[in-house]
Amino acid sequence: MLSAERRNLILKEIQENKKVFVNELSRRFSVSEETIRRDLEKLDQDGFVKKGYGGAVLNEDYGTDLPFNMRYKINPEGKTKIASLVVKEIDNGDHIFMDASSTSVFISRAIKKKEYDKLTIITNSIENAVVMGVEPGIDILMTGGALRYESMSLMGGRAVDAISQYHTNKAVISCNGIDLERGITDGNDEVVSVKQAVIDASDRVILAVDSEKFGRTSFAQICPLSKIDTLVTDKRPEEKWIKLCEDLNVRLVFPANED
Repeated sequence: MLSAERRNLILKEIQENKKVFVNELSRRFSVSEETIRRDLEKLDQDGFVKKGYGGAVLNEDYGTDLPFNMRYKINPEGKTKIASLVVKEIDNGDHIFMDASSTSVFISRAIKKKEYDKLTIITNSIENAVVMGVEPGIDILMTGGALRYESMSLMGGRAVDAISQYHTNKAVISCNGIDLERGITDGNDEVVSVKQAVIDASDRVILAVDSEKFGRTSFAQICPLSKIDTLVTDKRPEEKWIKLCEDLNVRLVFPANED
């Protein structure tokens, strides 16, 4: 097994269990403990984990961006639930911006299954375009910009400029973290700039975020929660979130069986 592949598997386990131990990983991958320590050191340097004596824990302080292929595999059940709720918010004739989050790919698949007659999607996500691009009732507009392979997205100033030239009646975005005080955050300034441009260009903003992101703060603020119109999640949030949404007039949507 290549070291990069092993580190991805280690990172996936840390995402699921929040911590790992050197001796357990050594036995699992049949490599020396020193090799595992080097793997954890690299993940620590990249900002994904905090290395400690005997193991490592997930770095949740800033929500460093994971590669797309890993983010896509995290909480697929929750993202599927979110997607089924978001498509109910989308009507024929809508002009919608969809961001390059892993959650939006689940939403793209749900849109494809619903078979809209007429829909215009503006996106900076390569994955969204691939999923929906062959559907006869869906027109896809790409933002342009610099390709970021790790996120399968188009980013940078050209993407932001392109977004500002459009006006959409709805936008669907996600984030790395949502906090009561710090609002909605993501992993880097480049991602945040795109999402801020989307919010400014849209009449109604739908935030699609799985329950694991609540109470988490990432590196840069996208906006306060008050700028969101609808918050869609996979589980009933704690009462403090329900009250905050009521106070801010943010419509909160979650599965009926979670009520």
